[in-house]
Amino acid sequence: MGAIDAIARVRAPEDATAEGAVLPLDQIMMGDCIAAMRALPDRSVDMVFADPPYNLQLGGELFRPDGSHVDAVTDDWDKFDSLQAYDAFTRAWLAQAHRVLKDTGTIWTIGSYHNIFRVGAAVQDLGFWILNDIVWRKANPMPNFRGTRFTNAHETLIWASKGHQAKYTFNYRSMKTLNDELQMRSDWDFPICGGGERLKRDGVKVHPTQKPEALLYRVLLACTQPGDVVLDPFFGTGTTGAVAKRLGRRWIGIEREAEYCAAAALRIDAALPLDESALATMRSPRAAPKVAFGKLVETGMLPAGSVIRDAKRRWSASVRADGSLLSGCGVVGSIHKLGSVLQGAPACNGWTFWHYEAEDALKPIDELRQTYLLATQP
Repeated sequence: MGAIDAIARVRAPEDATAEGAVLPLDQIMMGDCIAAMRALPDRSVDMVFADPPYNLQLGGELFRPDGSHVDAVTDDWDKFDSLQAYDAFTRAWLAQAHRVLKDTGTIWTIGSYHNIFRVGAAVQDLGFWILNDIVWRKANPMPNFRGTRFTNAHETLIWASKGHQAKYTFNYRSMKTLNDELQMRSDWDFPICGGGERLKRDGVKVHPTQKPEALLYRVLLACTQPGDVVLDPFFGTGTTGAVAKRLGRRWIGIEREAEYCAAAALRIDAALPLDESALATMRSPRAAPKVAFGKLVETGMLPAGSVIRDAKRRWSASVRADGSLLSGCGVVGSIHKLGSVLQGAPACNGWTFWHYEAEDALKPIDELRQTYLLATQP
């Protein structure tokens, strides 16, 4: 699809009340997020993922020791006159998020130490019930060049339901499968967005705080089902929409900056959805290695839908969205469990048993694990 067709999915929010409104599924609403959310019906979305302005209030420019410039959030959309103004803005968009969220839905919001505590207080004041705070530990954070404080190596995500007694979706077994059959913890290790995933125009980042797709992959896989509607009121360059499309979820994006809307529309149109068999996830089931197999799936090193085989090509299996495998004979399991079942063996090291197709030969998936470790270790 070309640029004109892609941008056609960007629309201005209609000047109407939420009553009788129709959900603009798989569209970007360009404009103010609070006004746009007011146009959405009550209890109409299954999840809200919000990456609001951090209100960094940076003074002056940032430079590395060699004199090169450090990209930082200096755009007008991240500037507020006072903390009170930021608090009022936060409560206004959170109130609309609470209204449009289904009673069974959840909200995720992400931030840094600059804003997450103020956002968290507003989340609780407006009646949400916090389920977890998740620490996203950045495998490759930017150093503190001035040496005046600790390196800011993490961001915090708040996950909340609509109330204390609310029922909500949590795909516990899929998360456990993604983590090689260990419970998924609340500290997540992902590199910051970079490489080919980072959107650039003329060598300059399109958006200063683009989030890695792997982060959104885990969030959506954990708390939604195929067909669920995910609203992102601070859409940016469309990470939420691109991952939602891959995972068979519907999405609604709200973004006021035209440049970001255009970049997001093109990016999402280029995203390839997984087929139905890859979207199926584990309903139920040893020691996890330092890198879970699911991390390779989340980061796209071995994407869902890939086919892997044993070294002698006796058996093959397709990779599913949560890191489970589906064999040609219909058996489902983790890389270790399925390998042992197919061989009739009491145990199996899936990392060495399963191989992926490289250009010259089959190679063990453990090579991908080692590549990931080399790329992400500081």
